[in-house]
Amino acid sequence: MPDPVTTDISAFLHSLNPQQQSAVLHGDTPLLIIAGAGTGKTTTLAHRVAWQIVSGTDPSRLLLLTFTRRAAAEMLRRVEQILVQLDPSTVKDPTVCKRSSIRRIAGGTFHSVATNVLRRFGSLIGLYPDFTILDRSDSEDLMNVVRSKLNMPKSDSRFPLKSACLDIYSRCVNTQKSLEIVLKKYFPWCLEHQERLGELFTSYTSTKEQQRVLDFDDLLLFWNALAENPDGGQILRQQYQKVMVDEYQDTNILQAQILKNICPDGKGLTAVGDDAQSIYSFRAATVRNILDFPDEYPGTVLIPLEQNYRSTQKILDATNRVIGEADERHSKELWSSRGGGSLPVLVTCSDEDAQTTYVIDQILDRREKGVPLKQQAVLFRASHHSMALEAELGRRNVPFQKYGGLRFLETAHVRDLMSFLRLAENPLDSVAGFRVLVLLPGIGHIKAATLLDSLRDAGGHFETWSSWTPPTVLRDDWPKLIRLLRDMEQRAESDAGVATDIHATRLFYAPLLEMKYDNVKARLNDLIQLEAIAARYQSRTDFLAEMTLDPPSSTQELPADPFLDEDYLILSTIHSAKGLEWDSVFVIHAADGNIPSDMATGSPEEIEEERRLFYVAMTRAKNHLSVVRPERYYFHNRRKSDQHSLSKITRFLPSHIQALFDRKSQGMTYGSGFSGTGQSGLIQSDTSEIRKKISKLWG
Repeated sequence: MPDPVTTDISAFLHSLNPQQQSAVLHGDTPLLIIAGAGTGKTTTLAHRVAWQIVSGTDPSRLLLLTFTRRAAAEMLRRVEQILVQLDPSTVKDPTVCKRSSIRRIAGGTFHSVATNVLRRFGSLIGLYPDFTILDRSDSEDLMNVVRSKLNMPKSDSRFPLKSACLDIYSRCVNTQKSLEIVLKKYFPWCLEHQERLGELFTSYTSTKEQQRVLDFDDLLLFWNALAENPDGGQILRQQYQKVMVDEYQDTNILQAQILKNICPDGKGLTAVGDDAQSIYSFRAATVRNILDFPDEYPGTVLIPLEQNYRSTQKILDATNRVIGEADERHSKELWSSRGGGSLPVLVTCSDEDAQTTYVIDQILDRREKGVPLKQQAVLFRASHHSMALEAELGRRNVPFQKYGGLRFLETAHVRDLMSFLRLAENPLDSVAGFRVLVLLPGIGHIKAATLLDSLRDAGGHFETWSSWTPPTVLRDDWPKLIRLLRDMEQRAESDAGVATDIHATRLFYAPLLEMKYDNVKARLNDLIQLEAIAARYQSRTDFLAEMTLDPPSSTQELPADPFLDEDYLILSTIHSAKGLEWDSVFVIHAADGNIPSDMATGSPEEIEEERRLFYVAMTRAKNHLSVVRPERYYFHNRRKSDQHSLSKITRFLPSHIQALFDRKSQGMTYGSGFSGTGQSGLIQSDTSEIRKKISKLWG
């Protein structure tokens, strides 16, 4: 049979540029692909995965790690698209061109892969395979239960609340730094509580052990422990011959340790990312992982992807100069064959109102010129920066969607329903059990704790609750709850599917929802949508894991009729905009103190991350980029006071970079001139002549 490396290579690589081809065809030595914004990162990585399979790697020996479920699904979809289009006669193993082959690839987020690995091999480190997973909110609730039991809220001085406690704990785990170091660097106001926090975290971890639950941090911690285990490490190295990691700049120290344990010398390891887009240090991600990759894995081949397929050259000229000011980076210079395009625009507005007016007028003008609202975005550093804009958009009847806000599974009614499933899955899960029990009339916190203790003493058998005599208000529903939970236990061993569980739970829960919440119709519809998505799962375990690890942001991500004829503007924080692109982008509040945030200028490392954040915002634009700054920020309501401060343009746009922009002004700004007067607006002298004239009144 012909060698596919010679016969099919042209068909396989015809759509790739030379740098992408080099990355795809690279051998087994460590590979670091520095993929600049808009340079076809996903295309390159998908082709590299497909090429590994075509070249003889068993798909089940491939591990593809991403940071979102959607990214993993899109990557595998592209791999499948590449392989099924190949001529089977030119491939060593024709079966790899079948869809069933692609499904054997171990692909997903770090946390989802960790879940699968631990269920299969966790017994080697003493982990029960039937563990359940706590999401962020569940973890906070459990931390709060432990915190209350230890009477920590009763301390004389301000003790951190549950969310801060979990932040501290998580930072320790993911950075692998001691509590003292973490407190000194990130939570100095909590230093006085170091001893008690250590006590709290010890109790928190032992409680999770007793209840057979893992939080997000545990998934990585236990996967790393398995990889460090002699037997576990050997199994993982045999299981995964080729490991490919997307968005490597977003990994934390613990994730890097996992990869090091699976690929000690870097053989078969491919990391793809962009140090210039490392913006998640608040999640414990560290840019050092990608910067130090060549030192960590000697013999690394570094391939930059520099041809940008998104933006016009004049936008890239400006973004290249912005990131070129970084203190440390992997060198690359993005370029485009799309043409020069128009200059990016740097706009100075007299104040926030003028900024709002300018942005909306420009958006509507571009809409009239054929750019849909959905292809336009307004980006900002912090969520509250869009408040004035949102109000004016509403007044002018311009529809918009804001990225961020409450995720679908964080809504109270959805969390209630999911708690029924989690309790059936793991009767020792006290957080889920407590949430279910206090929903019922006649059961308070004390009684709920007593019932959960009895359930634990009975080994998790729900029948033990039958011995409790409920109050009159609960006489009918209590037996129904026990029957519901027992039925779900039995269905776990059948092929009934998780949708059946949700349907039965929804019928039981609906009257409780109607008593507890407003907007009942919309909430019930959410539960129907959840039941619809659950129909894709046969295993309740898999459903709970996926919904916990990578939940949909809203019901719009669930199966439903799409809104085909609606158009709306996109508002987004810069963090939420990463990975997205639009025809026209407006970056607002580009003033020092906002970009960079005055809360993130305490160290050179923080300032460098703020520079990267600004770079990410600018590189979202395809054809039009506007960077907008209000010159004045008013301290109070303008009707009551005219007190204000003058802003400085972001430090990331020094004068030599501003020269790459078309500079404009909106409203009465210093140096812009007053409407119809021809005056400059600058203060040219002083008021001494006026004072001389009036002095004759008393001279």
